[in-house]
Amino acid sequence: MTAYFLTGTDTDAGKTVIATGLLAAARRRGLTTAGGKPVASGCERTSAGLRNTDALAIQAVCEPRLDYAAINPVALAPAIAPHIAAREAGEPLTVARLAPPMRSLLADGSGFTVIEGAGGWRVPLAGNESLSDLARELGLPVILVVGVRLGAINHARLTLEAIQRDGLRVAGWVANIVEADMPRMEDNLDALSYWLGEQGGVPCLGVVPRLTAPTPAAVADLLDIDPLLSRSMAGGNNPQDGRPS
Repeated sequence: MTAYFLTGTDTDAGKTVIATGLLAAARRRGLTTAGGKPVASGCERTSAGLRNTDALAIQAVCEPRLDYAAINPVALAPAIAPHIAAREAGEPLTVARLAPPMRSLLADGSGFTVIEGAGGWRVPLAGNESLSDLARELGLPVILVVGVRLGAINHARLTLEAIQRDGLRVAGWVANIVEADMPRMEDNLDALSYWLGEQGGVPCLGVVPRLTAPTPAAVADLLDIDPLLSRSMAGGNNPQDGRPS
């Protein structure tokens, strides 16, 4: 089993685009796949209940198919910060609430699992908890999605430092181009490669340009999941593998 917690440098960094691309790439390798979105705000009311477009996108690339509730156990209607939406809805947004359904997802033993966070690494939950505490509780290695726009270098460095300070391993990073007309694009990508790769020791899994139709298959074409699978084949990847030995 290979499993990762996926986070981004900010809201709208492209986490779901990359998560679905990674799952599609794993399916091409013949692996079973599973994805989780433990909490999502901005959900739409449907006849089946609250549904989030990101969670539905993840569900579409899970093989075998998973029930929606297994992927997104806490769905919130307002398109606002999850901890505020949860408080208004009277939902207990705690690690104790979110961890059990994600552990159940991991226990199914899919060949490749991605659990996608919300917003960035320090998105608050209830009280003093943050979503990063869920990643720590699950003990998963982390994939960092860098939304490439002005300010991305600072956001990426700070996020990498925070993840490592929390005792988790960053298994790979993806450059997702958010601002296609960003000045000095190559210089910025070079700086990210230096600070995350050469200095941070984290492999780059791909550079994804701003796509007109970012389908999972199109994104999978641009990603290299070998660094994620090689560790698993070498010694296994379990829910405690994210903590450095």
